[in-house]
Amino acid sequence: MATRKLNVLVYTGTGSTIESVRHCMYSLRRLLSPNYAVIPITESAILKEPWAPTCALLVFPGGADLGYCRALNGSGNQSITQFVRRGGAYLGFCAGGYYGSQRCEFEVGNPELEVVGRRELAFFPGTCRGGAFKGFAYHSERGARAASVSVRRDAFASGTALPEAFKCYYNGGGVFVDARKNAAVEILAEYADDIDVDADAKAAVVYCKVGEGSAILTGPHPEFAPANLVKQRDVPGYDALVDDLLAVDGSRAEFLKACLAKLGLEVTQEESPVPSLSKIHLSSLHHTEVGELLHSFEDIITREDGEEYLKEENDLFHLEKPESRWSMTALNQALANEYQASTRTKTTGRGTPDPTAEYIQIPKSIVSHETAWPDPKETPCFNHAVYYSSLQRFREKEPQAEEWGNMLLNHKLLSKLPTGFTLTATTQVAGRGRGANVWVAPAGSLLFSTVINHPAHLAATRPIIFIQYLAAIATVEAIQSYDVGPYAKLPVKLKWPNDIYARDPTKPDQTAYVKIGGILANCAYSAGNYQIVLGIGVNTNNGRPTTSLDALLPFVGGKDLPPFQIERLLARMLTRLEALYAEFLHSGFSRDLEGRYYRYWLHSDQVVTLEAEGGVQARVLGITTDWGMLKAEELRADGINGALRPTGKVWALQSDENSFDFWRGLVRRKV
Repeated sequence: MATRKLNVLVYTGTGSTIESVRHCMYSLRRLLSPNYAVIPITESAILKEPWAPTCALLVFPGGADLGYCRALNGSGNQSITQFVRRGGAYLGFCAGGYYGSQRCEFEVGNPELEVVGRRELAFFPGTCRGGAFKGFAYHSERGARAASVSVRRDAFASGTALPEAFKCYYNGGGVFVDARKNAAVEILAEYADDIDVDADAKAAVVYCKVGEGSAILTGPHPEFAPANLVKQRDVPGYDALVDDLLAVDGSRAEFLKACLAKLGLEVTQEESPVPSLSKIHLSSLHHTEVGELLHSFEDIITREDGEEYLKEENDLFHLEKPESRWSMTALNQALANEYQASTRTKTTGRGTPDPTAEYIQIPKSIVSHETAWPDPKETPCFNHAVYYSSLQRFREKEPQAEEWGNMLLNHKLLSKLPTGFTLTATTQVAGRGRGANVWVAPAGSLLFSTVINHPAHLAATRPIIFIQYLAAIATVEAIQSYDVGPYAKLPVKLKWPNDIYARDPTKPDQTAYVKIGGILANCAYSAGNYQIVLGIGVNTNNGRPTTSLDALLPFVGGKDLPPFQIERLLARMLTRLEALYAEFLHSGFSRDLEGRYYRYWLHSDQVVTLEAEGGVQARVLGITTDWGMLKAEELRADGINGALRPTGKVWALQSDENSFDFWRGLVRRKV
């Protein structure tokens, strides 16, 4: 089972600053989506989790590199060094640049600011000395400037579109001393202005070859997008700095893009735009059910100026009625919101919302369709008529599927929503995976959540843990029964506990699998039910970041088959899931269901290491039928020929819930 390196990990632990992390996440997601998942990582994860095998790039943002040293000196830095030397990539901005050098010399002679000492990573085999320009002050913009930087275009691949120079945000970064004297170092850019420290060259950005891998270290901040810089009138000259950077921002982005490509990453040629929030469309197979559902919301609806609002814990929803969608009140409010947004842009310099935050603050609009399904012009990426007609056709094949998916929302009012209520989206701005993972969800993915109200009195005999296994079976079986013909042969498999994998079409001569989907179940308790929101995402038409169902069709001789329809596949998955859940309620996780799960999974006879048991090895047998944990038999090496043989001891295991790939022999016994 091959693992492609799709994670770009941004350090957020001791020493980092919120602002620097935010800029990193913003710029990297715009330049690398949908090819990579840009994920935060703490010092604890670097020290304890197997992050390296799935990591394409490790990023250390601005902050204070002494904090990095305190958290990671020793074993943490050893892991980072090993990762890079074995072919990984490191990108250090400002403090991350000091940290990645052999020696740090910061504000030498200044008793309040001086930091001097050797650094363990030593990717740049010399000294990073700063600040390159005087005036730095911690937790302040008073030392910031729009630094002019000259680009060494010959250091990049021919044909790379690069400016001769650009301006970017600078605040306290260093100069890479003696960069010209080392053959393993390339200067990518130099400060164009006179600097305030001694150096043989004004190296602002350097590339370092490290074993089989590489590192880029910077003094300035090419990752700081000026659209996210907040103007501060109490700092002389800072507002002009922001305006100056905004006027020439394209060159900064092109340089950062070229640096990422030089580190071996696949860069998006056109920056991925930050999606705006669209309206949420509420519809039903039977139109009258929409009004009935809205009536059940009555006790949580508030009214203002004739309009209805739903306030949840974190979100505010505006319930739009078809007749009031273009009312004068709504229009005035829209104009007021637009004015506030434009005013905010003028006073803060931020013209684009940050995709790592703030969406929660924006009111969401729900449009109810009580007499007809949405016109395709309103939802151009999802045809409700195709979905509902497919739902009815697939129910003819599934006698136990009668209600799930009847009501569709193109969003969490959990206690009010019936079982089978489904929410779907074209693109997600904050897709979640297991632990701290994000789910990269570009257009072309099937993205939906279904509500299941599981009776609490059944939990002892029908444990809710098995619902994720039902969803996994339903996903594979829905794909393989999408239509008649070769679909049944599509090479789709399950990775325990909740991932969907498929044969890698780029390696037709190998049995290599890549992730194309995931399942995430969130659970709450209310009024005698465990209320489960079962989220499923499957790469359907999108070939990135891994592969898609469409790309698998040639595997089964389906070159002439039409691409998968999102609406039809959603209908098939819901009918299959409803039928499986009904079977589960009747018979529990029966031997038949268990056998079907094993038919698709990738782990038969896989050998793992039980980390919590001192490195004992065990062979995977299956999942326990009581609480759905992983079942494995302990192995011991034969003293004669070293072969692994069972000891007779069987372990019940669960995921250790780390953020990365626990299948690298890191599965822990339940505590």
